[in-house]
Amino acid sequence: MPLNDEKQCVNEDQQSDSESSRFSESMASLSDYECSRQSFTSDFSSKSSSPASTSPPGGVTFDDVMAAAKNLSDMTLAHEIAVNENFQLKQNALPENSLAGQVKRVVHQAFWDVLEADLSAEPPQYEYAIRLFEEIRETLLSFLTPGGNRLHNQICEVLDIDLIRQQAEHSAVDIQGLANYVINTMGKMCAPVRDEDIRELKATTNIVEMLRQIFRVLDLMRLDMTNFVIRNIRPYIQRDLVEYERNKFQEILEETPNALSQTTEWLKESMDEEFLSETAVAPRAEQSPTPSLSPLLVLNNCYLKLLQWDYQTKVLPETLVTDGTRLQELTEKLNQLKMIACLSLITNNMVGAVTEGLPELANRLKRISAVLLEGMNKETFNLKEALNSIGVQTCAEVNKALKERDLPTLNAEVQANLVGQFSSLEEKGNPVCTLMDKRIQMYMKSLLCLPSNPKSMPPVPGGLGVIQQELEVLGCQYANIVNHNKQVYGPFYANIFRQLLFRNEAVGKIETSLPAN
Repeated sequence: MPLNDEKQCVNEDQQSDSESSRFSESMASLSDYECSRQSFTSDFSSKSSSPASTSPPGGVTFDDVMAAAKNLSDMTLAHEIAVNENFQLKQNALPENSLAGQVKRVVHQAFWDVLEADLSAEPPQYEYAIRLFEEIRETLLSFLTPGGNRLHNQICEVLDIDLIRQQAEHSAVDIQGLANYVINTMGKMCAPVRDEDIRELKATTNIVEMLRQIFRVLDLMRLDMTNFVIRNIRPYIQRDLVEYERNKFQEILEETPNALSQTTEWLKESMDEEFLSETAVAPRAEQSPTPSLSPLLVLNNCYLKLLQWDYQTKVLPETLVTDGTRLQELTEKLNQLKMIACLSLITNNMVGAVTEGLPELANRLKRISAVLLEGMNKETFNLKEALNSIGVQTCAEVNKALKERDLPTLNAEVQANLVGQFSSLEEKGNPVCTLMDKRIQMYMKSLLCLPSNPKSMPPVPGGLGVIQQELEVLGCQYANIVNHNKQVYGPFYANIFRQLLFRNEAVGKIETSLPAN
C-alpha cells in the first residue's frame, strides 16, 4: 500500500554554497561607496514594478490584489512544506459549543434521520442512499494510483449507479452488501493507522450508522493521502524552493508595486543607524563626504533586530512573512533562555563559592527555572511572581545540598538578597538582563558571519554556558532562516539598497532568475 502511518523525517533545507555566493555577489557590488554609480545601473532595465523602481506605480485593481494574495498563499504553503518537516494537514474540528459546530451537528443529524426514515419506509426509499454510494465511489476512485486498473474496474462494476437504481426500482438492492464491499475496499486502500477504524466499521450493525462512519473514515483517508503526497513532494520543493519563492515574489511585486514598503523601512532604519554610528566614531577631520557602508553588515543588523521584535504590535517586513511564526517562537524561547542565564549568573555570583563542584545542583536549578518560566511571553504571565518563586526554590535547593555535605546553610540575609535580585530581573533596563542580552546578540551575530554549513559552532560568550546546548540549537535554526531568506530575497535587498544609497539615480528591474548550474 502506498500509505503508511510513519512520518518521513526530512532534514532542514540545506542550501548550496553556490546559492549563498549569488547573494554575496549581489551584496558585494554595494559594499563600497567609492565604486562608480554607473555600475549600479548599467545592467538594469527600467521596470515600474521592480522593488526599487523610481517610476510611480500604476493603479492596482481588485484582480491584481487577488492574484497577489493567491501567489502569497502558494508561496507560503510551499515554504512551510519545505522548511517544516512536521508539516501536515489536520482535521479542522469546530468547537463543541460554537454556533457553527451546533448548526453542523443539527444539519448532519437531520440528514441521517431522513435517510433512516427512508430506508425504514414501506417500500424503502433508496434515492439518498444511492447518492451516498455514488459519492463513495468517486472518493474511492480518487485514491487509486494510475496503475490500479483492476481495482478501478471492480469498483465501477460493483458500485454501478445505474444498475443500483434499477435494482432499487424493483426493491432488489442490497444496501448492506454494498456497504460491506465498500468497507473491505477501504481496508485494502487505507493506511495501517486506520485499521482500527475499519474493524469498528465491520462491527457496526446499523446500516445508517455504518454509512455515517464510512464517510468519517473516508475523510481521514483523504487526509492521509494528502499528507502522503506532501511527504513525497517535499524533497522536490526543497530543491527548487529558492527559485520558486523568488519568482513568486516577483509576480507579487508586479501586481502590487508597493509590496516592499515595510521591508524598505526595515532596511532604512538600520542603514540610518549605521550612518550615525560611523559618523559618531570617526573624527570630524577624517570623515569623508560619503562614508563607507557595508550593506551586508546593515542587513545582518536588520536580522538581529528580529530577535527583539514586538510581534504583537509591529508588522514584519514582507520578505519575512513566511517565517514570522518561526521567528516569533524562536524569540520567545530565546527570551526564556536569557532569563535562565541571568538567574544562573546571579546564583553563581552570590553562592557560587559554596555550590562549586555540584554540577547536579546547577542542572536541577536550571530545570526548576525552565519549568517556572514556561509561558513567560504570554500577557497573563506574572513574571515577578515566577522569579520570586524561583528564588525561594533556589534557596531551598542550595540549603538542601549544603546540608547533605554537612555545611552551614545560607543565612536569612543572603536568601533575601538572592530572592530580591531574582525579582528585580523583571524591571526594564536591569543591568544583568542587558548584559546577557548583549552577549546573546553577539553570539547570534557571529553565527551570521559563518558559511551556510559550518563545521563547528562559535564559542559561547561568558555566562551563557548554562544554556549553551539550547542556544546552539536555536542559533542553528535562526541561521537557517536568515541564510535562506538571503538567498531568496538577496536581489530585492540589493535593489532597495541601490534606491536608498543613490536616491536620485534611476534604478531598474532586478534579475530574479537563478543562473544555470
